[in-house]
Amino acid sequence: MTLRVAIAGASGYAGGEVARLLAGHPEFEVTTLTAHSLVGQSVEQVHPHLSSLHGQVFQPTTTDVLADHDVVVVALPHGDSGALGETLLAEGGQKVLIDLGADRRLESQADWDAFYGGTHYDPFTYAMPELPRVSGPTSRELIAQATALAAPGCNATAITLALVPLLARGIVSPEDLSAVLAVGSSGAGKTPRVDLMASELHGSANPYAVGGIHRHLPEISQNVRVSTGLDITLSMTPVLVPMSRGILATCSGLRVGNHSVADIHAQLQDAYAAEPFVTVLPLGRFPRSGDVMGSNQVHLGVALDESVNRVIVISAIDNLVKGTAGAALQSLNLALGFEETLGLVHNGVAP
Repeated sequence: MTLRVAIAGASGYAGGEVARLLAGHPEFEVTTLTAHSLVGQSVEQVHPHLSSLHGQVFQPTTTDVLADHDVVVVALPHGDSGALGETLLAEGGQKVLIDLGADRRLESQADWDAFYGGTHYDPFTYAMPELPRVSGPTSRELIAQATALAAPGCNATAITLALVPLLARGIVSPEDLSAVLAVGSSGAGKTPRVDLMASELHGSANPYAVGGIHRHLPEISQNVRVSTGLDITLSMTPVLVPMSRGILATCSGLRVGNHSVADIHAQLQDAYAAEPFVTVLPLGRFPRSGDVMGSNQVHLGVALDESVNRVIVISAIDNLVKGTAGAALQSLNLALGFEETLGLVHNGVAP
């Protein structure tokens, strides 16, 4: 018997992507899609690519509409999903609730106040199965026991998975880390804005959230503390580039000791040897965002700049799949007792 799924905020990019993945999953049936300003419009008007869901109409985002579902996915802006989650948890009708937004990621009230503001809600179980933990149960064990999950941020995913193994193994210093990210415009959401118009983005690379203000910074620091017990200093500079989806993150840190590039590469391979969705490319090869498009894969490549003693790890993900909807489905599989890889795509789309 398939599980009934409702997606709140399904008219946006993240909501539409999770609908696409869940519609192809053998154990789920996407029965309800909700929206705000697009209530009453058909799926084919908003997401014409979701052919299997044509005929459905966007319903209002209310607890009455979302009730009586086995799984509820919340894909609302930060500040909106937290209150909805409180009500859904209190009513307790669903087996699993997963929030794709930021409201349930951060443990620290101070971090929330500094980077978001508004009400700080109790965090849900963090839905990144690959994240090691310095003590206690593994991330997979926690996810498998969870009824409420918080999907990671896309930029946080790209940086965390690039740096955590080398920080955990003492190969890279936790101080003076750097990450420069080329980010597809879908990462900024679907709400119309002048600076996201094609005429503004085409042929131009546009930095944003520069100078230590990006909202994924405290999430990355939290991930590193959970994984290694270390506090980090990280300079993060994201840049919108003229592609619809994808992230290419160039991360670097000071080398500790005299590890050769071959040894660093081998350590990264060892860290991810058992991970179904992480590929460490052969030494001397580097990821491209286009190679992971449409897939739940993370591609990693490593280099060593001996002139400045910096280790460089480049990661590529599809921000809407591994960065959002794919991570959500991967964790839903674990929470509901399914094979972790079920319904997820390993292969990218090319050209």
